[in-house]
Amino acid sequence: MKRLITKTRDERRTVRHSRVRAVLKGTSAVPRLSVFRGLKSMTLQLIDDVSGKTICQATTAEVKKSKVKLEGRSAKVAEAFLAGKLLAEKSKDKKITRIVFDRGGYKYHGRVAAAAEGAREGGLSF
Repeated sequence: MKRLITKTRDERRTVRHSRVRAVLKGTSAVPRLSVFRGLKSMTLQLIDDVSGKTICQATTAEVKKSKVKLEGRSAKVAEAFLAGKLLAEKSKDKKITRIVFDRGGYKYHGRVAAAAEGAREGGLSF
């Protein structure tokens, strides 16, 4: 029998995210890179799940203020790539090189994949 109640897109994403989060745990040595993809901006956070604290974060709003352009990509994808690089630079200051990637229930495609590529290019390994 089919479900009578249809879930919204965000509710389905939350279910997928909880499935991913059941497996991934971040520690202070190997934090979790959490991705939130909004319509206008994107937020990347390094989270220590043991203590429940955010170690560092980067947003595409910070990248927009810097006025750096990246050729060959659409605007939002380029901003996500640069946000990933910015997060990698911030994590180097805190001596973090290894992370666990949490895509947040989103497909590993487009902005999410670009953020991961930027983090890898910045020096993070996962």
